[in-house]
Amino acid sequence: MFSIESIMSTDLITLAPDATLAEARKLMRNNRIHHLPVIKDGDELIGLVTLTNVLAATDSVLRDADNRIHAADIPVKDIMVTEIATIDEHASLRQAALFIEKHQIGCLPIVTNGKLRGIITDTDFVGVAINLLELAEETEPVEEEIA
Repeated sequence: MFSIESIMSTDLITLAPDATLAEARKLMRNNRIHHLPVIKDGDELIGLVTLTNVLAATDSVLRDADNRIHAADIPVKDIMVTEIATIDEHASLRQAALFIEKHQIGCLPIVTNGKLRGIITDTDFVGVAINLLELAEETEPVEEEIA
C-alpha cells in the first residue's frame, strides 16, 4: 500500500538561516510551495519557514515608504519556526496523517538519524485520498441506469 517514503517529496527546496525573507518569498512563488525547510551543514533541519510566516513578516505596502521594512533585510532565522514536529521515514502513513490532523499543521518534515530526508504535506494526503477513491470506484459494481 502507501508508505511515507512512497509519497514524501525528496527533491526539496531549502534555505540557509541567513537567507532573506525576499528569497523565501521568491522560492515559494516560483515553486508554488508553502513550506521551506531551513537547514545547516547540508541536511540538518533547524527551522521551517511557512507561507504564514512569510505573510506575517511582510511589511504592508500601506506603510510610509521611509519607515517600511524591506524583505531583503530580514533573515529567515528571525521568522522561522524552530519547534518543528518531525517524523521518521519508517513511521506509518496513518501516524503521519493523524499527527497532521490533530496538530493542524500543513507539513511534516521527515528526519532520519538527524538528517532531513523529505517532507510530507497535507496536499500529499489529498493525493493519497484521490488514489484510494479511484481504487474504490474501480472495484464498485456498476449500477444499471434506471430508465
